[in-house]
Amino acid sequence: MRNRFRRSFRNSCLAILAILFSAIILVGIICRVPARLLSPKQPEETVETLFRGITYEREVRNSPRPMVIHIITVDLSAQGIGVLVTPGDLESSRPLEARTTSEYLQEFGLQLAVNGDAFSPWIDLGFIYYPFSGNNVDVYGLAASNGEIYSEATQNQPTLYISRATLASIDPQPSRNRIHNAISGTNLLIRNGAMRIEGLPHDVQPRTAIAINQSGTRLIIVVVDGRQPGYSEGASMLELAQILLDHRGYTGFNLDGGGSSTLVIQGENGEPQVLNSPIHQRIPGKQRPIGNHLGIFAREE
Repeated sequence: MRNRFRRSFRNSCLAILAILFSAIILVGIICRVPARLLSPKQPEETVETLFRGITYEREVRNSPRPMVIHIITVDLSAQGIGVLVTPGDLESSRPLEARTTSEYLQEFGLQLAVNGDAFSPWIDLGFIYYPFSGNNVDVYGLAASNGEIYSEATQNQPTLYISRATLASIDPQPSRNRIHNAISGTNLLIRNGAMRIEGLPHDVQPRTAIAINQSGTRLIIVVVDGRQPGYSEGASMLELAQILLDHRGYTGFNLDGGGSSTLVIQGENGEPQVLNSPIHQRIPGKQRPIGNHLGIFAREE
């Protein structure tokens, strides 16, 4: 009798586990469907002035795969241009509140914003994601906002520094009392006008990258959409480096990519307008709550 009960209990547990496993697999499959069904059509190419000192270019390619590339060029010497990296709480071990890029732009009254450094903790199983907006997170690299350093570098990450005079530099690190706004990334892609290809991964993903010109007076921001068949599948790091060079980048690096890649401007009605097609939880157009961002203040043209 006891053995029969044990067998019955064991079989019931196995059945429940099988059902749960099947449900997880099914949900995972369902979560993959929207990217194929909801991917937008490729847009037209364009070049336009968004604000004083800020131009936007959209490139559309179909070789070697569908690719939609968004390029922002910021003239840091233009009247009214200012830079703001997401502020952090110096008293907290996780100094940032997760926000979407649109939430960041709207909260701080910016005219342009793009996603920044990789962050933790995060969980992305397709149907389960953490953090939500408002949850506390930390970023991996050195980060500063308006002179306050709230994150230290954990490895040898490349870092963009914007001085009080709105001049840009990418490494070496200035003295700490001269760090005003700073944001870090992962792989260095170009240095002194030449491609850096050592150790670059070859996978194709949504990407975000940033570069400066030789004098540090121009900022080039690149976002490549990805994971959206027929619209844009993404870029490799090597392709990303070449895009930066093609748009007069002198030194530049990769920021957080994948589902974090998002480029937003302030629209005519003051509401956030997303320029690219982000993909979060495999849903095209959905934004991911992330750690920090790079924001630009500008004036109407």
